[in-house]
Amino acid sequence: MEQKSAPPPLSPALRPVRGAARCAVAALALAGAAWVARAVWHVRLATAGQPASGPPDQGGGVHRPLNSLEDSYHLVASVGSAVTAVCVIVFLLWLDRMRDNAKALSGTDPRYGYRWIWVGWIVPVVNLWIPRGIVADVHRSVFPERRLPAVVNWWWGLWLAGLAGGVGIIYSDDTDEVIARAYSGILPLLAADLVIVAAAGAAALMVHTLTTAQQEHVAGRDY
Repeated sequence: MEQKSAPPPLSPALRPVRGAARCAVAALALAGAAWVARAVWHVRLATAGQPASGPPDQGGGVHRPLNSLEDSYHLVASVGSAVTAVCVIVFLLWLDRMRDNAKALSGTDPRYGYRWIWVGWIVPVVNLWIPRGIVADVHRSVFPERRLPAVVNWWWGLWLAGLAGGVGIIYSDDTDEVIARAYSGILPLLAADLVIVAAAGAAALMVHTLTTAQQEHVAGRDY
């Protein structure tokens, strides 16, 4: 009786990632637009000048009533923060799918454990390199012979510069203090706004670049 050969091994289970990539790019575009809006309001505040009553925070726990422009800035800042928070979640969901696919395609465990996708951004000191390391690992595990796309380093450099500017993803000052900074010296605020917008653009290009490379690799595999 003829012996049947063993069936070929099953293809690794890959998660769909194109839709997640499109959502991440769209979210990054919205986040960039939100920071452009902040910059516009910073210019409006600087142009209007500080009221004779002084900054919103009078010190000693005393806050004067806000004028209409200051009120509108609070709204712009709140909407921008909400959009940015959604962008972060969508970006990390894309990264999670890319990481799972990289593991399936390379057959090797990721360099950083799953929890680092989420906490690596907020743990002091290690958040200066782990998020970039996770992204780099996604690409290098599948393409060990290729150089890391330059856009990854551009994105990370701009991200760190934005955080160092004091108006990154997490403000070092509250909204009233930022209003006072716009009145007293707008250039550092505008510089930080520009860096964050550029970082969002670089991140969107990075998402597209890494997703396209991984999907082309999947399409070229002989299953």
